[in-house]
Amino acid sequence: MAPFVAAARFQRPRREDRLADPAMSRAQVARTCIGLGATAWLFYAYSLRQEAKDVIDDKLAEMLLAAAVLMVVGPLVVGAFVVAARPPLRDRYRRRLPGPLTAFGALFGAAALLAFAFRSDLHDPLFGAIGGVGLVLSLLIGLTSLFLLPFVLASSVLCVHHSFRTADVHEVLPPLLSPVVVVAMSALQAFDGPPVNAPQGVWFLFLAGAPLSVSALSVWELRRLRTRYGITLRGALGR
Repeated sequence: MAPFVAAARFQRPRREDRLADPAMSRAQVARTCIGLGATAWLFYAYSLRQEAKDVIDDKLAEMLLAAAVLMVVGPLVVGAFVVAARPPLRDRYRRRLPGPLTAFGALFGAAALLAFAFRSDLHDPLFGAIGGVGLVLSLLIGLTSLFLLPFVLASSVLCVHHSFRTADVHEVLPPLLSPVVVVAMSALQAFDGPPVNAPQGVWFLFLAGAPLSVSALSVWELRRLRTRYGITLRGALGR
């Protein structure tokens, strides 16, 4: 369980005074369960268009791609948010940036090290040139990859769910980021085509369901923050 515990520690928001609304958390979990249920039904109801191994590889690639989209979009959105905030809020948000930076650095560093571990054409010549020490290092890299693989996969899921700990900066950032990632992923899936032999109408509903549900949930979260807690985007920026 160590890789999964470590991934949770790096990716979950940890700011002590962060607002944690139980209803919003339950809605997010329910949305995830419904999405998983819809995916399971799709694969149960229709035959695969390719081998099961290829489908699993595609799903893992999509998960990592979602994390990669967040790696690009997240820093841009958070940076724009901090710059747009008026003093003294800008300094306060700048001091909260270590949370998202830690989540980003942990995933990026682990993914880079895992990619290096899987590329024997890169590390074999390097370790072979230093003899016995290289053999020990090669062994260590192999053992480390056993930890890094589940860590990277778990971090990829959690970073999308928690939007790279952007709630550590402010509560309005996760609902702003989530629809962007889901829309990007749905667009990529549309170009890639369905993994099963489903009718076009079913596949279209499946693709449209994710961005529509996530966008609706984000609108509801922002509205709930405004009506129940008085938190708005303009207020967060001090405008």
